[in-house]
Amino acid sequence: MGAHYAAQSFTFASIQLFASAVDTKQDRLTSNRRFATVKNNRPVNLDISTISLPITAYVSITHRITGVILLAGTLVLLWLLDLSLASEQSFNELKETLTSPAVTVVIWGILAALAYHCVAGIRHLIMDTGIGETLEGGRLGAKLVVAISAVLIIAIGGYLLW
Repeated sequence: MGAHYAAQSFTFASIQLFASAVDTKQDRLTSNRRFATVKNNRPVNLDISTISLPITAYVSITHRITGVILLAGTLVLLWLLDLSLASEQSFNELKETLTSPAVTVVIWGILAALAYHCVAGIRHLIMDTGIGETLEGGRLGAKLVVAISAVLIIAIGGYLLW
């Protein structure tokens, strides 16, 4: 009789376990449907090229990119300095290499990144004092960064070509 009772209770327990598993699955389906309706009401835009960012965002992103370019450029310039100090022969070889147009373009790119990064950094310093923190002030500051940087970059290019 004890074995029969144990088998019944095992069967009853397994039915309850199965029923709770079914309920849990049903609850998950219901909750997924509830979240699915929320997700369907929101717009989904995965094409980043169609997102319209304000000019302040582009200035900020470009400031970060020029920081990375400056890091790489500094490493390259330090490597060139090391080559120039190694011997008189390596200095003369490097001197000839630096006259090529490709190296001039690389140096112009590093200097252009430096010019932009400095102007954008000055903008951030000015904003830290409380000037230009409004929406219109931020836009004006970003436009000034682009304009002043463009003038400096063109001037640097003209100097290198002259």
